[in-house]
Amino acid sequence: MEPYIAGMVLLSAAIHPLWNVLLKNEPDPQLGYLGLTVVLVVCALIHTIMSGADVMAGTHVLPLILLSWCGQVLYGTCLTATYMRGDLSAYYPIIRASPVFIVAVGFLFLGRTYSPFVLAGIAMAVAGGFLLLYRRGTHFFSEPLTLGLALAAMAGTGIYSIADAQLMETLAPEVQMLWVEILLIPYYLTLLLRRRTHTRYPDERSIVARAAMLIVPGIMAYASYYLILLAFKWGGEVAAVTAVRQASIPISVILGGFFLREGAILRRLFAALLLAAGIVVIVMLG
Repeated sequence: MEPYIAGMVLLSAAIHPLWNVLLKNEPDPQLGYLGLTVVLVVCALIHTIMSGADVMAGTHVLPLILLSWCGQVLYGTCLTATYMRGDLSAYYPIIRASPVFIVAVGFLFLGRTYSPFVLAGIAMAVAGGFLLLYRRGTHFFSEPLTLGLALAAMAGTGIYSIADAQLMETLAPEVQMLWVEILLIPYYLTLLLRRRTHTRYPDERSIVARAAMLIVPGIMAYASYYLILLAFKWGGEVAAVTAVRQASIPISVILGGFFLREGAILRRLFAALLLAAGIVVIVMLG
């Protein structure tokens, strides 16, 4: 992987946990995700108009757009369900372990081969991610439904990443995002409207005010996703790119430790170094 591509992916990884934390703090994650998707559409529309990219080029790759949409639906639905049921620090590493899914699919169904260095780097990055946020007394299997949702979200990430890498051979990143995010709005809106219960907010701020609060995380999510698509556009291999994105895990721990004063620093430092070593292997030897 070229250093400039790795730099874009690392920047995306730095942005990603920030908007995830903001979404986790939203009392109604489903409503928050819908608002986030609307902001993504607006950003993609403005970007497409400014760049002059061909929107109709998406009609030639509709199967891949629908595959990316399916991955996003699986990811977004299961992500919000996981956030409503489980501890972010216990399940975030599972959700971010998509390189394992991508390598398995690429090897079993797409006829791809990977060098031992890339496989070793991916294994180190994923193992470091799990160790980093593992806490004694956390039992993943005590909540099998939540674990299943996290694994499904991981698979969703892998599915849309594989589709997105293919889409970047013909589409501009902003056009891909415009197509997929517009198609996501009716789905998330339907989920919200079909729900029989409504979240009671701890204060009297209106839904409009809360939606306005999602503008900044929405812009952050757009920037993070755009950088990943650009990395694919410029030749980044999908498994390596998603593995380098594991850097979002130590960044989230650093933020949590700084603001929440979490403990187990030595263990987390070791795990972070293991993850960083995996990234170096992928970047330098992949």
